[in-house]
Amino acid sequence: MNYWLFKSEPNAYSYDDLVVDSTAEWDGVRNFQARNYLRDSIKAGDLVLFYHSNAKPPCVVGTASVVRSGYPDYTAWDPRSDHPDPKSSPDNPIWYMVDIQAKERFKQPISLNEIRGNYLLSEMLLLRRGMRLSVQPISEEHYAIICHLGQIDKI
Repeated sequence: MNYWLFKSEPNAYSYDDLVVDSTAEWDGVRNFQARNYLRDSIKAGDLVLFYHSNAKPPCVVGTASVVRSGYPDYTAWDPRSDHPDPKSSPDNPIWYMVDIQAKERFKQPISLNEIRGNYLLSEMLLLRRGMRLSVQPISEEHYAIICHLGQIDKI
């Protein structure tokens, strides 16, 4: 099992949206490194921290689980989607997505400043200068610490 942090702007797709939808496609990722994670590394059963970026404050708000491993992101070849890519097609998909399902909302969201201030979390990719990936791996230890801070047990 692997552990991940997925970022989303809450005005685009929030944890509340995921709770309402129950299961959602994590689509629209248009970065090759993040695409490689979605295509090759993220598998059904993996656990996810759901992070609200571009929020006040940016924070981890809950957990999710991956329920479907990577498959072609068909929104890339839909010209009406929010993120089409004319170079991608059903015969030659460039972009990939996974499906996730909401697990548990934190009783206490964990802000980026709290993560920065916790020496046990100092090695998280999230804290590296210039790290903008919307999908990034995290360690099991970091996952457990953040779940504990959010007042839920590691699931």
